[in-house]
Amino acid sequence: MSRLVVATPDKAQTTVEGLYRDLERRIAASPPGLCPVDLAASFLKLCRAQTCGKCVPCRVGLAQLEKLLEDVLEHRATLQTLDLIEKTARVIVSTADCAIGWEAAGMVLRGVRGFREDYVEHIVNGRCTCSLNQPVPCVALCPAGVDIPGYIALIAAGRYADAVRLIRKDNPFPASCGYVCEHPCEARCRRNMIDDSVNIRGLKRFAADHAGTVPVPERAPATGKRVAVIGAGPGGLSAAYYLSLMGHSVTVYEKQPLPGGMLRYGIPSYRLPREKLQADIDAILSAGVELKTGAEVGRALPIADLTREYDAVYIAIGAHSDKKLGIPGEESEGVVSAVEMLREIGNGKNPDFSGRSVAVIGGGNVAMDVARSAVRLGASRVGIVYRRRQKDMTALPEEVEGAVGEGCEVLSLHAPSRIESDENGNVSALWLRPQIIGKVDSAGRPSPRNADVGELRFPCDLIVVAIGQSIEYGPFAEFGVPVSRGAIQVKNSARIENVANLFAGGDCASGPATVIRAIAAGKVAAANIDNYLGFNHEITADVEIPQANLSDRPPCGRVNLTDRAACERKSDFDAIEYGMTLEEAMQESSRCLRCDHFGYGIFKGGRIAKW
Repeated sequence: MSRLVVATPDKAQTTVEGLYRDLERRIAASPPGLCPVDLAASFLKLCRAQTCGKCVPCRVGLAQLEKLLEDVLEHRATLQTLDLIEKTARVIVSTADCAIGWEAAGMVLRGVRGFREDYVEHIVNGRCTCSLNQPVPCVALCPAGVDIPGYIALIAAGRYADAVRLIRKDNPFPASCGYVCEHPCEARCRRNMIDDSVNIRGLKRFAADHAGTVPVPERAPATGKRVAVIGAGPGGLSAAYYLSLMGHSVTVYEKQPLPGGMLRYGIPSYRLPREKLQADIDAILSAGVELKTGAEVGRALPIADLTREYDAVYIAIGAHSDKKLGIPGEESEGVVSAVEMLREIGNGKNPDFSGRSVAVIGGGNVAMDVARSAVRLGASRVGIVYRRRQKDMTALPEEVEGAVGEGCEVLSLHAPSRIESDENGNVSALWLRPQIIGKVDSAGRPSPRNADVGELRFPCDLIVVAIGQSIEYGPFAEFGVPVSRGAIQVKNSARIENVANLFAGGDCASGPATVIRAIAAGKVAAANIDNYLGFNHEITADVEIPQANLSDRPPCGRVNLTDRAACERKSDFDAIEYGMTLEEAMQESSRCLRCDHFGYGIFKGGRIAKW
């Protein structure tokens, strides 16, 4: 018999690994809205099956914890049981010998503290408070609630104009979102259980690119009510569009010379071609929306006047102010904000960065936009400074990869400490403090701290700060609009408590967020303003969805959109991303499992045809 052997996985181990992968895919594709108590019990059982059983807390404690959770789910528990669950979990966390034990109990403990009301509802009333109204994961995860399986089925049938009509029922920016949406809908796509999520954003772009000019629905009869919208960004224009379709007279006031908000002044044209954005805006204005640009509400046009002249006012000003670094030398000549730089580009005033060395501070999508724009403006060197690891960046991975491919350097784990300037006060270098990654913070990301090494000098003559944005709420606060932590305080209905006809939503209420979240906020505001004005108009698409195809869905690779070659695209602001071909769109749309028809879609929730 051999003294040592080469370890190779046997058939049983290979099968077990396959089962693990199947389980991971099921977790990745699980829809939101599941019963949190049931989910906690399921994870506890999984963890308990993996323990070695040597220590009492795991061997005995986890078994007792599992039994207590089953008592809650089977309506055998009392409120004293809830206290016992918390106490047992706390003891296991404190005494378990390995990570499996304390993490399993810690998960239950966090649940008891985080959704205690769900436990109480199970115990007292024998029911779950989590109502599974929309079991289709992609629809549930879309902030605007777009009927994604419906428009994918329409694309598969070649009905692109109908697909755009269906999208516009919940999102009046189909073309723009086809280019820049962060597609949260793809995160839990059930296709993950087979291979990979459907390329939903790519299909939306295909529909918008091939639908031609699609007229908007007819307006409802005029109501005689007047609504003012402050801000012509995606949130403000979305609210204006739906309110106008409902028959109200809507006027949008925009401070900048052109509408679009951060879609125009925050996203470069290489990501969102201006003709695509303009097509969406033209469609919205064709619904009867009146637009007044160059109108700054607050100084020359007091908000008090608007609240008197209009029956309702919606504030959707976005986050267009920059945040400061708070380090020495920040007032030097050559330190600019990302908002300022992108606004100039949005107005068609491209600065000349030829031969300049640029440092971009930040790790979000805005930082990537600034860095990649600097390359296109002629910068000889562009460095992206980020205090965390590259994998911790909040920017989309494809945006980071695109920036690196175009020649940008990523200086991760480096925090800016001070700015050096020459005798004329111009920026000459950015000094960086190297970081070391540390403990995980409350948001789930490892926190960096200063490393025990010297500072690093990054020579540059331009520094762009892209660490976040804030809102200009001064005039609104003076009027009496409640503001806290830099955001307007509103209810989840978009109502502002102390002014009856005043509403707010989007970035100015939630803080800087995504385009689709601003659109969703505009949709919510439109519905609630309509109710406030004494109406209950319905927004429908009146599009017949094709029946589900009963053919097999064998495993099939996902069609990803491709970019122009880096050496070509970095020299201009033309669109960098190629759309799908007809063949690719047909194949990708055929991968949809039609969750709106099969499984949960039959029994619970189903299609929301109107709102």
